[in-house]
Amino acid sequence: MRKSYYAAHVYMILGVISGLYYREITKLNDFEGDTQLSVVHTHLLALGMLGFLIVLALDKQFQLSEAKQFRYFFWFYNAGIAITVLMMLFRGTQTVLGNHVPEAVSWIAGLGHIILTVGLILLFVLLGKRLNEPVKTGPGDPEPVKTSA
Repeated sequence: MRKSYYAAHVYMILGVISGLYYREITKLNDFEGDTQLSVVHTHLLALGMLGFLIVLALDKQFQLSEAKQFRYFFWFYNAGIAITVLMMLFRGTQTVLGNHVPEAVSWIAGLGHIILTVGLILLFVLLGKRLNEPVKTGPGDPEPVKTSA
């Protein structure tokens, strides 16, 4: 569970820093057009911080991090966010500086989205498995009531 908490915290910090970076680089270069830097901030906060806060809440309820598949979700999801955001930062910075952006950047960003999607699929598969498991009762907890149907 701590991994999700730390990931959310790191993404919160990176989201705030990316917003500052966007503001400062556009101001220093007198840039007033559209750039992908304007959405890096929200991607990091939404996909990163909020995403992992939701995973943290689900983990508390369903013990997701105890499953082997959680590790795969965690690394695929983080890798997807990292690749996607780095390409957005690169493209946005090059746009602000007035430089040409190679076509490979779009391909790599697409790869980041695919990896992110794999991570999300792994999360839903893991969550689906946990939802289908019987409720575990701890010592001292009452046994679940069985009803006849």
